[in-house]
Amino acid sequence: MELAVMRVRFALILAAGLLMWTSASVGAQTTEESSTGLPPAVDWKFNFDATWGTFGFANSLFQNPKEGVHENLTDQWFEGSIKPALSGSYKLASSSEFFGKVSAVGERTYGSSPVEFGGDVSSFQVDDLSFGWRSGNVLNFEVGRTPYELAHGMLLWDGAAEGGSRGGYWTNARKAFEFATIGRVNSGHHRIEGFYLDKDELQESDSGTRLGGANYEYALGEHSTFGATYMRFFANQAVKPDRDGMNVFNLRAYTAPLPKVPDLSFEFEYASERNGDLISSNAWTLQGGYELSTVSWKPTFAYRYAFFQGDDPATIRNENFDALLTGMYDWGYWWQGEIVGEYIGQNSNLISNLVRAHFAPAESVGAGLMFYGFRLDHPSSLAEGVTSDNLAQEFDAYIDWKINPHFTASFVGAFANPGAAVRQAFDRTKNFSYGMVFLAYRY
Repeated sequence: MELAVMRVRFALILAAGLLMWTSASVGAQTTEESSTGLPPAVDWKFNFDATWGTFGFANSLFQNPKEGVHENLTDQWFEGSIKPALSGSYKLASSSEFFGKVSAVGERTYGSSPVEFGGDVSSFQVDDLSFGWRSGNVLNFEVGRTPYELAHGMLLWDGAAEGGSRGGYWTNARKAFEFATIGRVNSGHHRIEGFYLDKDELQESDSGTRLGGANYEYALGEHSTFGATYMRFFANQAVKPDRDGMNVFNLRAYTAPLPKVPDLSFEFEYASERNGDLISSNAWTLQGGYELSTVSWKPTFAYRYAFFQGDDPATIRNENFDALLTGMYDWGYWWQGEIVGEYIGQNSNLISNLVRAHFAPAESVGAGLMFYGFRLDHPSSLAEGVTSDNLAQEFDAYIDWKINPHFTASFVGAFANPGAAVRQAFDRTKNFSYGMVFLAYRY
């Protein structure tokens, strides 16, 4: 905690110093002030995001909270958030520039939400607090509280935990790591990044997760990107012993390999987790998709297979894949399923088959259907006595409507059928249904 406070103070002092230096430079050049009263030589930008959503369950979580009581677990709750942000950049004579950002997030969860998702709770705290220097699109260095996203978010995307004492479990308005140092170099088709990240976790479940790593990406044309990443994780041994000292290797390819058929695309990603005798695990995913770009509504059809290794009880070493700091790049990435992925399981001991159809009936509307088949890699590691690998089948439908340049509404309906593994582990047989209405404002 003391280290975190020192980091925030350090970032505040440097940010204040940069602002004072900028203001002094401006004062030496002109006495005019902008209408905001802020130094006019700085390019200021103000943003304000706000969200509100309602979430409803029937037969939620597959598992009864009271032993021996078979009841209809029905829940409904609401989440709201606001996020004001101020960013600025100051160009130097060399055409390079200093930049910085500060933001805060207020979230409230209320209604009949499960306790682990926040209960009736509200919170308000800083999110972004960073500054940096960049030279065009070639060099970029940043330090402080800031987000960092890797590829499509299978391993590394979300820098802050939500739910619990902070509320906003699904809203996920906070993105910034508690402390980050990021350096980027871009040269032609090549990008090299180095980073150190400390996750902003909930006080009641702080694992001390932090990591350092290096990322390389090669862009081949407009539609193909290949990448490789190495990360070393650290954590509180008493909370996450397998994660402390863990090495993670990641390879990925997002490509449309046929120039004459640009609508045909493929995605591949592989991850390996190794930490001596503690953990040895793998995950990989393969997806193919095709867009009928010349057809009305531009339908896109995709199939994805994803494998996240589970623990083999017959071995001493842990083979359960650590889901790490995943996030939502798009519907189904990487919270797999609005029911199973968001509220029941995680990307560990899981095999999924996804069939997806996406449509664009209007420029302002996107809609889709997703069908998941979920299986377990090692059924017996779910619970004692489980022999079936059939976890669940889930069907999701979504609509995203961009009402105007500032407002977007999302509507989701989902239905899941518990498989034999769920019945064996939790004695749950009823189907799970879920609905969501979410409104977002962005300025």
